[in-house]
This record gives sequence, structure tokens and C-alpha cells, in this order.
Amino acid sequence: MKTLKNYKLIFDDQCPLCQTYSKAFVLTGLLDKEGREGFQEMHEETCTLIDKKRACNEIALVNTESGEVIYGIDSILKIITLKIPILTKLFKLKPIYFLLKKMYSFISFNRKVIMPSKNPNDTCTPDFNIKYRTFYLILTWFVTSFILYRYSIHLTDYLPKSSFGREFFICGAQILFQSIVLINNDKQKIYNYLGNMMSVSLAGAILLVIGILIAKLAIIHSNLFFLIYFFSVVFLMFLEHLRRCKLIGLNLIPSITWVIYRLIIVFILLF
Repeated sequence: MKTLKNYKLIFDDQCPLCQTYSKAFVLTGLLDKEGREGFQEMHEETCTLIDKKRACNEIALVNTESGEVIYGIDSILKIITLKIPILTKLFKLKPIYFLLKKMYSFISFNRKVIMPSKNPNDTCTPDFNIKYRTFYLILTWFVTSFILYRYSIHLTDYLPKSSFGREFFICGAQILFQSIVLINNDKQKIYNYLGNMMSVSLAGAILLVIGILIAKLAIIHSNLFFLIYFFSVVFLMFLEHLRRCKLIGLNLIPSITWVIYRLIIVFILLF
């Protein structure tokens, strides 16, 4: 298998997503063992070659011989097409390239709310992009609402029959509710919190899908199983919500109001 010789991928070593896919490039032989370098521990000679601000937003691939640097989706495509050269022409098609570039930017600008850094002094934080953050909130809002609606079918012994519209409204109202709670913070901090909150919601929704699959594989038809599993997931979500709030420098208030909102919704549904 071909390997990119004399290249170094400068990845965000405080980002679990970046760590995973850059390591995969090494394990599959697409990069040398020394073919990746953490942004936070970059060598001085590499620093002089790259645009550090741009590298925070778009992963940099450095040719250590020529000094040429490419960024973002171009870095990823160069590595991928080395293994699958037949894709080169496909990726050069303007609609395909445009879509891949937008998808890359969407993930890159939201990576710190998808999986936040544990280091409060992280030096590789992407610029705040309200367009991509808003789209992330809308996407996770829609997906979470749909999964909750599908899961609610298994809770009709305990809660009134739901609909996608109801779940969509409840999820959206929580975004608004928590925004009001944080109204005294600056806009970027509010959006960072909302991004983390919706990542927690999405993770919880994915766990609910796993619960449905487990029930199907184990041939479980008891709605009590789904109720217990649901509250177990909510508890895990609460713990993750607490963890993320601490990481982004927020106190207990958002977590408390997060619980209060959900209790209000349950009260309204039951009474």
C-alpha cells in the first residue's frame, strides 16, 4: 500500500474525533508512524510553515520537503485518494467537492461541542461559526425529536400517545428555555452550551435506538423494560450534562433547569 512519504498531518490532539481518524490513517498505512503531529505539541520548524489560525479550523497536511501545506477537506481527500485513486475524478466533480467541503466544515466548526476538550487551555479551538452551529442545533433537534417519537410508542402504558410534532415542540421549547436561563451570558457561550446540550440529547437518542435493537434481539415486549431503560438513559444524560457544563465553565444552574424543564413536561403530560 502506498504511503504519503514526507508528509505530516497536523491534527488537534485535544479532539477525540481528530485523534481517531488521524490514528486510523497511520494504522491503515496511509501515513507513516511519524506522519501525524499534534497541533498543541507542534515542532518549531512545522510552526513556521503553517497558518496556525487556519489550522485550528481546518486540519493541515504539510509536505516537509517542499514546505507546501494544504488544509481541511483537501488534506483528507489527498490521503484517501492515495489508497483509492479511482475516487480522484469523483472528488474533483464540483457538486461532490462542494458537498464534502461543507460537511467537513460542519463537523470541524462543531467538533468542540460534539466532543468537548478536557483541557480548559486548549489552543486549537475553531472559530465560532454561527451558521454551522445553528445548523447543528436544527439537525440534532430534528433527529432527536424523531427518535423520541419512535421510542414513545413503547411508553404508551405510562404516557399519553405522542406524535413527532409534540416531541419536536418539546425539544425546541427546551432550547428556548435554556437560552433564557443563560440570557446574561455572551452569545458565543450560549451557543456553545446549546451545542453541548443538543449533543447530549443526540447521544441519549442514539442510546434509545440501541435499547430498541436490544429489545428486538432479546424478544422483549414489556413496556416496563422500555420505561426503566428510558430513565437509565436520562440519568446518564444528566451526568454527561453536568460534565460538559463543568468543562465549558458553567455552574450547576443549567443542569438544574435542564432537570426542572423535563419534570415540568412530565407533569403536563400526566396531568
